[in-house]
Amino acid sequence: MSTAREQPIFSTRAHVFQIDPATKRNWIPAGKHALTVSYFYDATRNVYRIISIGGAKAIINSTVTPNMTFTKTSQKFGQWADSRANTVYGLGFASEQHLTQFAEKFQEVKEAARLAKEKSQDGGELTSPALGLSAHQVPPNPLVSANGPPSDEKLFRSQSAEAPGPAERERLKKMLSEGSVGEVQWEAEFFALQDSNNKLASALREANAAAAQWRQQLEAQRAEAERLRQRVAELEAQAATEATPVCEEGTGQSLEQLESLVQTKDQGLETRNVELEHQLRVTEQSLEEARAEKEQARAEVARAAQLLDVRLFELSELREGLARLAEGAP
Repeated sequence: MSTAREQPIFSTRAHVFQIDPATKRNWIPAGKHALTVSYFYDATRNVYRIISIGGAKAIINSTVTPNMTFTKTSQKFGQWADSRANTVYGLGFASEQHLTQFAEKFQEVKEAARLAKEKSQDGGELTSPALGLSAHQVPPNPLVSANGPPSDEKLFRSQSAEAPGPAERERLKKMLSEGSVGEVQWEAEFFALQDSNNKLASALREANAAAAQWRQQLEAQRAEAERLRQRVAELEAQAATEATPVCEEGTGQSLEQLESLVQTKDQGLETRNVELEHQLRVTEQSLEEARAEKEQARAEVARAAQLLDVRLFELSELREGLARLAEGAP
């Protein structure tokens, strides 16, 4: 991307997903954290692009065309199909307001791309449509599925469908409403479990570091106690070889003082060792509990992700059914 000719006109943060190319049903997350997603305008080519960089590679590099549609599938999730990249992009936002802002900007950029294309076809002088973007645009039609490229949508719209009765129509609408509520709930639970999993992992790392530090302190105290015992043994051996009473008396007093000092030191070391061992046991128990909670959280995240994929697929089928109903209605 050339920053000299391309300038960002809008940026936000969202969790980025791409449709699984094998199943065309499941979402594949681009990373564990939210990424910056920006609209860029190329004044030289008069082109608008949606770009998101993750690490050293472009996760999203989508040129906005007039026939693209951004669809809100829940209060915090939206998607659009890019036939050039042969994929479907999905964005999970932190709030409904962020999703609405992105969707409105998508409509503005889409309209600007349409005007630029018309001017180019008419042979007129091209100006920057980014300077005249309207703040109010007609929202995208949620009945049109964005899970496939535009060619699939055209083929789908060309198929004739027999108009079902009012009861079937009401049943599908009710299922769609219930499915949307369930999707929002599972999506919220999914992101909450991800956040909980990250917190547990951080706490586990801190507990491991504390346990390692306590082990080092315990080993240092044991080494100090062993060194003092060896010194007492050396002094006792030295005292045994002394022949003069004065030396024996002086050495005896030194030994008694040193033994008293060693006993005092041993008592302090033993107390400290007991405390450290107790802290170590508590920490190890906390680590085990944290590991168990982390594994449980991982299982819950995986379960929530699977159920969310199933909900998204069911909603996609319901939208297709409602689209057929809308086309077949008199």
